[in-house]
Amino acid sequence: MAIRILIVDDDPDIRDVLKLTLSEEKYEVLEAGDGEEALKIINSKPLDLVLLDYKIPKIDGRTVCRQVKKDILLSHLPIIMVTGKGDIEDRVEGLDAGADDYIVKPFEPKELLARIRMVLRRVERDLGANPLTRLPGNVAILNELSRRLENKSLFAVCYADLDKFKAYNDKYGFEHGDEVIRETARILIRAVQEFGNPDDFIGHIGGDDFVIITTPEVVDNICKKIIEGFEKTSPSFYNETDRKNGYIIAYDRKGKEQKIPLLSISIGVVTNEFRKIEHVAQIGEIGAELKGYAKRLERSNYIRDKRKDI
Repeated sequence: MAIRILIVDDDPDIRDVLKLTLSEEKYEVLEAGDGEEALKIINSKPLDLVLLDYKIPKIDGRTVCRQVKKDILLSHLPIIMVTGKGDIEDRVEGLDAGADDYIVKPFEPKELLARIRMVLRRVERDLGANPLTRLPGNVAILNELSRRLENKSLFAVCYADLDKFKAYNDKYGFEHGDEVIRETARILIRAVQEFGNPDDFIGHIGGDDFVIITTPEVVDNICKKIIEGFEKTSPSFYNETDRKNGYIIAYDRKGKEQKIPLLSISIGVVTNEFRKIEHVAQIGEIGAELKGYAKRLERSNYIRDKRKDI
């Protein structure tokens, strides 16, 4: 599949020059004339890189970059900021906003292509499979969600993470924490293997955050199996004293003792059964909201969105 690059610039002549340059490498090119249009494309189509002019109408390049980088499912998307010759402050602000690199106008086509190749290599190296679980990472998750949206198929997306994981890590250390994450991945995989479809997808966003992409008719069974497996396994992560107590002792910032419950798992389930979902960011927003509701409940739980469009 061709590498897809979005050019964002309000000058059509510059877009034409860039398009000509990128065509030498057989890149697929999309175009946007302002920040608002750029964000619409970024949220609706799988991209491999964005060439983003700093000074564009409606929403400036720095703001576009910040919005992209704060979205957990888009934060991997590499952005090369394009700035004017003398605008050192723009370059600094662009990098501060999260840009992966910058290039100064006017630029040599060979330098631009070299920078694009360098950034793409870096992303491929850093954001492939998660090194801890070997599950697909953010790039693959975004591509899979985008594919389901483009196919207009019914889907159910599970956002799962662990409750009280930081307190566990603080007490037991990162090596034990890593084993908890690996075991969680195994529980997810077993549940999908038992109740899911052959083309279901499991991804690891990072840390203790996971994604499962499946279909509405099997998602309840998958979630129930995950919760059953996690509740059964969770006590084995603790020493005998903590296991018997059903909590660990931790201290807040004022040194006050707190009893932290044992680890549990919360899952928010987003589906397009009853509402129209048009872009990946929408899936992430609903998933975060539902997962927040699940975390307020006791022990491991899942919340499935059944709200309808009005």
